[in-house]
Amino acid sequence: QVQLQESGPGLVMPSQTLSLTCTVSGTDITSVYYYWNWIRQTPQRGLEWIGAITYRGDTRYRPSLKSRTAISRDTSKNQFTLELNSVTPEDTAVYFCARERTLYSDYDYWGQGTQVTVSS
Repeated sequence: QVQLQESGPGLVMPSQTLSLTCTVSGTDITSVYYYWNWIRQTPQRGLEWIGAITYRGDTRYRPSLKSRTAISRDTSKNQFTLELNSVTPEDTAVYFCARERTLYSDYDYWGQGTQVTVSS
């Protein structure tokens, strides 16, 4: 059974760095043909793709967030991490990690999501 679990602070101060970790179980994040994504959701904007790290360790980012985003992984812990710097209240959202099946262009497993609020 594949499971993804997000973890990290629920409150971040403006201008600081949001850091979240996704812990994966039931599969290996280096498994071929799977990408590991970060996605966020707000009532105003709906689901918004942030970026991904591939099974090879390459990264892809949403162009509008690229300058503030870094996704990395720790294969020894089977985890991947999102860092979003210089946050503003507009970065307040529910953040999800999700596995993407590249052969089908879909997300087949999601974490439960974690609320992150940017506020002083």
